[in-house]
Amino acid sequence: MTYLYSFLFVGIVCLIGQIILDNTKLTPGHITSLFVIIGAFLDIFSIYDWFIDNVGPGAYVPITSFGHSLIHGALARASDVGFFGLFLGAFDLTAAGIVSVIFFSFIFLLIFNPKD
Repeated sequence: MTYLYSFLFVGIVCLIGQIILDNTKLTPGHITSLFVIIGAFLDIFSIYDWFIDNVGPGAYVPITSFGHSLIHGALARASDVGFFGLFLGAFDLTAAGIVSVIFFSFIFLLIFNPKD
């Protein structure tokens, strides 16, 4: 059942993104930023944690989980360190993903030629 819930959650997130892309003048970059903000907003009120508990690993797949990880790490570090923990903890859970994106972007830049 976990596979079905994960598939449906990710499918619904993709469906919402496609509907926004088809019916507005927003670019994919705008929609990606919007989903990160939505994931962060849902984590502030612990709604995204409910999705993780009930949907399972499928809730970690879409871009909304990046916003969740940013806020989740920041709030966890802020409870330990204080106000400055908000700035320090934002990258605790997301550092591996950010480094991976930079590394693979560089590798693909060396392999492929970008279009003009």
